[in-house]
Amino acid sequence: MTPAEVAAGLQEAVAAFVAARTAPSDALCVGLSGGRDSVVLLHLLGAAVAPGRLTAIHVNHGLSPRAEAWSEFCARLCADWGVPLVQRRVEIDRSAGEGLEAAARRARYRAFADHGAPVLFLAHHRDDQAETLLFNLLRGTGVAGAGAMRAERAQGGQRILRPLLAVGGDAIAAYGAAAGLAWIDDESNGDTALARNFLRHEVMPLLASRFPAASARLAAAAAHFAEADHLLAELAAADWAALARGEGVRVAVLRTLEGPRLKNLLRWRLRVLGWRAPAASRLDEFARQLRQAGPGRRPQLVLPDGEMRVVRGVLAWHPAAGR
Repeated sequence: MTPAEVAAGLQEAVAAFVAARTAPSDALCVGLSGGRDSVVLLHLLGAAVAPGRLTAIHVNHGLSPRAEAWSEFCARLCADWGVPLVQRRVEIDRSAGEGLEAAARRARYRAFADHGAPVLFLAHHRDDQAETLLFNLLRGTGVAGAGAMRAERAQGGQRILRPLLAVGGDAIAAYGAAAGLAWIDDESNGDTALARNFLRHEVMPLLASRFPAASARLAAAAAHFAEADHLLAELAAADWAALARGEGVRVAVLRTLEGPRLKNLLRWRLRVLGWRAPAASRLDEFARQLRQAGPGRRPQLVLPDGEMRVVRGVLAWHPAAGR
């Protein structure tokens, strides 16, 4: 396939994705880091939607000595292309114990949510999906984590769309070259001390040398896990509808569920509330206490976002102060 054919196919695919998932009246926003993938996505969306519908948001984490230069690049690019740009500076909480990559990601998504755009496009692609699946599996993830990223998901009042999730990085690079696009390179992307970079530069090339379609196969596996996660969520929603009374559930009723089904309901409830799930071992222990605690016992699980607590035989979710 020629570069022109690759570019035309990518334009058609993104235009169809946007048309299928948004209304003409929707205000659209794209996350713009200034890197290759986000620049290509901005270019594709600019061709796919009517003028005036699209804005861009750039999040400055302040982690790189070149952070200001990246912000300036994004400002020039958007000015040249006639796309309004919103810039946000964030502070990274290094004390949360989740690692720098995860802390930066959390701050970035918080900035996206605070911006308030109802529809946000992100430039993750198929190779990112494969890396995310491997990363999550190596952390011992469950079905939800193995589903990796979704092409569409809701977070708070925002819809997050990833139109390039089925597209390989090589096709994105070919499009950028064919369109004569310029972008910036994040020097930290080559630092293999970071887990995702290690997977990208060391593990994935090794897998591809033995399994040429490794990235596509891993991304397909993530899609299968995502389907399974969707079915488990439907089961949990049905259990909640049948068992819950108001915002709580009687422990005696919860004990009618087998252990895996009970944990599935607890995880689903945390996700609905937007709370971070605990480590599997902590959830296992809390589910065991719910099933086995004698009269008068009050199992509880304290989490960063709140507390699951049994009071007078009813399990309820109490948010932390400020939530």
